[in-house]
Amino acid sequence: MIVDFHSHVIVGDASPPPSMVGAFSDTAAIVEEAQRAGIDHVVLAPWVRLLDTVDNEALFALRSDRISVLGAVPLHDPQRAAEVVRGLPGVEIPASVDGDYLGHDRFEPFWTAAEETGAVVFIHPTTRAFDWPDYYLWNTVGNPFETTITAAHMVMAGVMERHPGLRVVLAHGGGALPALRGRLRHAHEAIGAAKERLREAPEASIKRFYFDTVTHDPAVLRALAEFAGADHIVLGTDHPFDMGDPDPVATVRAAGLDPHRLGETALELLA
Repeated sequence: MIVDFHSHVIVGDASPPPSMVGAFSDTAAIVEEAQRAGIDHVVLAPWVRLLDTVDNEALFALRSDRISVLGAVPLHDPQRAAEVVRGLPGVEIPASVDGDYLGHDRFEPFWTAAEETGAVVFIHPTTRAFDWPDYYLWNTVGNPFETTITAAHMVMAGVMERHPGLRVVLAHGGGALPALRGRLRHAHEAIGAAKERLREAPEASIKRFYFDTVTHDPAVLRALAEFAGADHIVLGTDHPFDMGDPDPVATVRAAGLDPHRLGETALELLA
């Protein structure tokens, strides 16, 4: 089965941009578009800007034999988020909350609960987290840059090492995180950064993450799979945004990967 692990939906009273109403809220249309792209099953997550307003009950009512969903937690209140995640198979969370990245100690109750329950956690950039010049750099660079920072923060703070059972998926191929593993290793070994928090090599923690395929480059995706392992890759489209992959199955195959095997990984994460 071919599974799209990174697709977005809006439920409830929230309003998407006028030009994207159907693309965001019509689940039948979402499934039909996925089928045209050769995708059998979609995993729908809320539009990240609306995570604080998501009604999980309405969201999980969308589930069917072709649709799975990721819920939302009030991550600004980590204790409450820990309680909520215990009742969900998986959640989407932003890359930062109130200026704090996800390696911050305040989020430890949430990570503990996610590990104990086996809930999959999908980290998505909050969009427009930084001020960038023009040329659409807020998206093309800014979004994966925010994911890079928060994932590196989790690594160096020892989150992934302390919680080896965590199942965390990074959007947009993990941004630049895999490419920066040498710099993180040098900082850790030669400079002593995070020595008191992280015992293993940074790249060992990086390999604990899962990554989606939204890289727009088969060579980049191939290198990611060679580093992290194909069993830590899930297919994604980023539907319905303009930076989504219009032909993800072709991208995956061009990288030498089997989209059905990536689908098995996605279903294992949701089990």
